[in-house]
Amino acid sequence: MASPQTYVIRMAIFVGVVIVLCAILYGPLQRAFSANVPLNGLILGVLLLGIVYNFRQVLMLSPEVHWIERFRRSSPTLSESRPPRLLAPMATMLGERRDSLSLSTLAMRSLLDGIASRLDESRDLSRYTIGLLIFLGLLGTFWGLLETVSAVGDVISGLSVEGGDIAAMFANLKGGLEAPLSGMGTAFSSSLFGLAGSLVLGFLDLQAGQAQNRFYNELEEWLSSLTRLSSGALPGDGDGSVPAYVQALLEQTAESLENLQRTLARGEESNIASNNSLIDLGEKLGALGDQMRAEQSLLLSLGENQMELKNILELLTKGGVGAMDEGTKSHIRNVDLHMARLLEETTAGREDMVQQLRSEIKLLARTIAASSPGKGT
Repeated sequence: MASPQTYVIRMAIFVGVVIVLCAILYGPLQRAFSANVPLNGLILGVLLLGIVYNFRQVLMLSPEVHWIERFRRSSPTLSESRPPRLLAPMATMLGERRDSLSLSTLAMRSLLDGIASRLDESRDLSRYTIGLLIFLGLLGTFWGLLETVSAVGDVISGLSVEGGDIAAMFANLKGGLEAPLSGMGTAFSSSLFGLAGSLVLGFLDLQAGQAQNRFYNELEEWLSSLTRLSSGALPGDGDGSVPAYVQALLEQTAESLENLQRTLARGEESNIASNNSLIDLGEKLGALGDQMRAEQSLLLSLGENQMELKNILELLTKGGVGAMDEGTKSHIRNVDLHMARLLEETTAGREDMVQQLRSEIKLLARTIAASSPGKGT
């Protein structure tokens, strides 16, 4: 969203130009101001307050824009930051649902209507100050006219030609006209300051209104991208209006269906992982079976060799053990020891394979148990 700093710069430049013009016209403005200092001071005070308020209205949009940007980026510091003032209803409604955010057309329109009413309410005081400046200018005008009319009446009633001194009569008339001219000065000076102040505040209010309208339009565009349109399948859905509780029930049903869809997707992923585990386990069991068959054939060959060795020993025993030398006896004993050790190692390897098979079966049972809740959902 665009920052409202552009409008602040425009307003500051305009106020600077007005100050420069007032400095150039300082002499005439000072004389006009001195015609009625209390009333003209009140007008300038209202003008100053209106300028400050219009700047404040534009600067208040910056925190709202920053909050929306953080919300769109799903910033982790969003919950720690101060909640917005203008977008307080939207912040309450959206909450922390940044991942699966979706609005209905009714909810979006409700949000936009609330924000638009807040923006209009914030501009009411600015509009009032513009009207107040015009009113104070007209008040000064009528005040000066009343003084003028009263002074003219006093001058006319004071005119007298009985003495026959024309010079004295014109001197009295000249002195009497000072009061009406003072009243006219009050009337025109107050009108000047009031209308000029309303012109300045009118331009500042225009810039503030443009900044708020731009903020509102960009917010509407963003919320439109998050709005899901109704399908029109239900009676009264679409152009027609539906009761609020029906709309809330439909939104709750849609959220439940989305949660169910995500749960089914997770269950499907779990099933795929279980199938992959079963395939891997089948391959390992096949390799283990091949290894067991190879060891079984090895055990059979060892048994046959042991029987042959036993037969040889029996023959040698029948032929006389004393006929064998010590080398032959030692060799036979070594062969017997190696055969016994080989049998022990084969038995240990077989027990190790059985243990691995049990572990694989336990892993298979745990995998099936873990995947069964996903199927149930």
